[in-house]
Amino acid sequence: MRRYEISDTDWQRLSPLLPGKSTDVGRTAKDNRQFINAVLWIARSGAPWRDLPERFGPWNSVYQRFRRWASKDVWQRIFDALREPDLDWLLLDSTTTRAHQHAAGHKKTTAQAESLGRSRGGFSTKIHACCDALGNPRRFILSAGQQSDHRQAAALLAQDVPGAVIADKGYDSGSFAKVIAQREAQVVIPSRANAKEARPIDENLYKDRNKIERFFNRIKHYRRIATRYVKTATSFMAFLNLAAAMTLRL
Repeated sequence: MRRYEISDTDWQRLSPLLPGKSTDVGRTAKDNRQFINAVLWIARSGAPWRDLPERFGPWNSVYQRFRRWASKDVWQRIFDALREPDLDWLLLDSTTTRAHQHAAGHKKTTAQAESLGRSRGGFSTKIHACCDALGNPRRFILSAGQQSDHRQAAALLAQDVPGAVIADKGYDSGSFAKVIAQREAQVVIPSRANAKEARPIDENLYKDRNKIERFFNRIKHYRRIATRYVKTATSFMAFLNLAAAMTLRL
């Protein structure tokens, strides 16, 4: 197995979820493993599509197929199918990804629509993430780099009913605390320094927040996540879903 290519173990759990199998109507993809390896090579190396090694086939064919799968939410469905969440508690956090100059200038949509903006770190995208009690990714939301964390907090929870919600001070909001309380979940979010009355939290449970920080560290081994090179949020989310699927600990 060459560098960046999918292992036999990961292929066994991934292959039944891919379109174009022999059991599918209108079979179109006999080379799914080669295609996945090509996308992984791009995601891990961060190289331009034109630099894709010849062993993977014509680069433009691989790119167009990647885009088709992204527009049809195939990457999202793969990630969703592999999740087996432990909802004893949920971990919320965000990380900022610096956007390369090539990510700018998409003609059809605004930067805001493509989750691009300017923060202290420059032109960037923010990845808002929710992880389960094992540290496995649950869901993501993309926003412009300057957007505050708590604005996406309720959406990250979606319809989940965990035993507790763990997050840092960036998520300290009275309205969000009410959302958690309505689900009869424990609020493990420290109060901001200027709070009139500090919220008591379970310090031992709060230490578990390091799991989501370790998750961010794992996905940023993928250069296409550590730096955003693509213009569209759809393509960036596709790379994010693939990287998340490959880091799931089952």
